[in-house]
Amino acid sequence: MAQHLSGPANLEGQVAFVTGGAGGMGRAISAAFKAAGAKVIATDRAEHEDLGAGIEYRRYDVTSRADTDSVIDAVLSQHGRIDILVLCAGIIARTPLAESTDDEWDAIMQVNVRGVVNPARKLFPLMCERGYGKILAAGSIAAKNGGVASGPAYVSSKAAVHGMMRWIAKAGAPHGVYANTLAPGPVETAMWANVTGGTTAPAANSTVPLGRYGNADDIAQAALFLCSPASNWITGTSLDISGGMWMD
Repeated sequence: MAQHLSGPANLEGQVAFVTGGAGGMGRAISAAFKAAGAKVIATDRAEHEDLGAGIEYRRYDVTSRADTDSVIDAVLSQHGRIDILVLCAGIIARTPLAESTDDEWDAIMQVNVRGVVNPARKLFPLMCERGYGKILAAGSIAAKNGGVASGPAYVSSKAAVHGMMRWIAKAGAPHGVYANTLAPGPVETAMWANVTGGTTAPAANSTVPLGRYGNADDIAQAALFLCSPASNWITGTSLDISGGMWMD
């Protein structure tokens, strides 16, 4: 059984692959990992993105099995391995159940669930063979409380992500492969602006015990902890980053 003791929260010499890297959380995570010493490959759907000096960007459609093979094989060929997989690609919808459409459900499940399955399915066995790997997925507080401002398709997709990461954690533990999930509350990114539809959100001090909504750096620092040696006795967890909105 592969075993790894906990150590400092640095990523020196490690290779990190981030999906949804052009989004608010993905950008912040990529920057935090780069600052911690990792070689970062950030991916998203756009052809080109400037994520800052030292961060490699590649176009990647997470819903495509062919794209998954092509992009990840190219990264493995260039860098030799991927130590860390961070799954941030996601979309959101607010539509109530009775008004939701098959197309909306399909789109949400394709990106939020298949977009986690595809890269994880590709890299999980390779990490097991090497005896080490960290996989981190962006879940949501919505998977626990039924949603803050999101609709049932989004809530269902994130619940699926939480469950899948627990399976990966259990299967990967004997091989030194870790799998954890972030469960953010409302984070002030472009996605949150889309959820609120340009309307004024409820005052944070009336809904969040810590008195403010989250920001991308809150998520990035939690991701750094869970993807670094500092968390080498943690797997299968869902880390609430919600300012106290959800307390297990």
